[in-house]
Amino acid sequence: MPAKRHAASTTSAAVPVSPATLSSGPPTLKTNASAVAIAQNVWEQYAATTPQRTLLLDAFMAFLVLVGGLQFLYCVLAGNYPFNAFLSGFSAAVGQFVLTASLRMQTSDSGSTLSSKPSSKGKNARFADDENEGQSSGISHERAFADYIFGSLILHFFCINFIN
Repeated sequence: MPAKRHAASTTSAAVPVSPATLSSGPPTLKTNASAVAIAQNVWEQYAATTPQRTLLLDAFMAFLVLVGGLQFLYCVLAGNYPFNAFLSGFSAAVGQFVLTASLRMQTSDSGSTLSSKPSSKGKNARFADDENEGQSSGISHERAFADYIFGSLILHFFCINFIN
């Protein structure tokens, strides 16, 4: 019986392999990478793999954080004479952030199923997951957006009424 050759030795001799052909995505980091390199790699991965709709929601959420921070900073520096106006504006920014985060969670396509998520339901979690296996747990993007609009209208109605 002839001696068997290793598959790695036959493929490396037949086809030259370069590092550029092995990696289809962004390059991996070394174990001793700097914090700047790690942040740059995370940003490149985020920009390359995140859908445009989610990027838009994230940009709006960053804007809401900036608006809430500026309102809080103004309240600290200039005073809070019409305190109900500050509370109304700040709670509008925070509430809209929460609603937008909820919309982002409902519309992001994570591709995970119920069984792949870690469960904290207790010892009967396996039976609860088995019962829900045949049912679809998600809602449509249109329904999530309609809920977002409805919640935003209610939030801003209360904020406007709170200003006085």
